[in-house]
Amino acid sequence: MLFLIRLPALHSICLLTALSASLLAIATQAQVAPSAIRPNHGLWLGAEYANIHAGFPYESNQRLWGIGAFADYHVTSHIGVEADMRFLRFNSFYGETEDNYLAGPRYLVGIFGKLQPYAQCLVGIGKIQYPFQIGTGRYFAVAPGAGANYRIARRWSLTGGYEYQFWPGSSGVPGEPAHPIAPSGFHAGFAFRLLR
Repeated sequence: MLFLIRLPALHSICLLTALSASLLAIATQAQVAPSAIRPNHGLWLGAEYANIHAGFPYESNQRLWGIGAFADYHVTSHIGVEADMRFLRFNSFYGETEDNYLAGPRYLVGIFGKLQPYAQCLVGIGKIQYPFQIGTGRYFAVAPGAGANYRIARRWSLTGGYEYQFWPGSSGVPGEPAHPIAPSGFHAGFAFRLLR
C-alpha cells in the first residue's frame, strides 16, 4: 500500500492497462475479415498539437503546449508501430520545457465506419528543462495511451488521443521530496498516408 501512495502514476498506468485489455477483449469477439481483403499495410506521417499536464512542479496545475510529429506503420490490420517526437515549449513555468522521443507498439482495435480506435504503449526518452534554468534532465519514459483515427479522405485522417507518461528514476529538485515526473494529457492532429 505504501508503494501505491509513493507512486500515484501507478494507479493511472493500471487504469490504462485495464482499458487496453478491455479493448483487446472487444476486438477478439469481432468477425474475421474476408480473405479477399488485403492487409492494411501503410505508412502514415503526421503532425499534432499537444496540451500536457506538466510533470513538474509536482502536483501543480501547470499545462505545457507544443507541437509534435509522428510516423505510424501498420504491419497488419491490427498491429502497428509508432514513433513520436513532441516539443512542449509554450505556456511554460519560468522557462520549463519538456520534450519526448518515443516509439513502440500500437494495437488497432478495428474499423467502425471511419473511426479506428487504438491502444498503445510507447517507450523512449523524456527530456526536461527545469524552471529558472536550474538544470536539465533526460529520463527513460513509458507512455501508455489510447485514442482514435478518423478517416476524412482516402489518404488523410484526423487523430487524437490521451497519453500518460511515467518517467521512473526522475528525481525532481535536490532538497525536495522525490516525486517521479509523470506528464499526461491530450494530443490531436492530422496524418497523411504515404505508403499503402
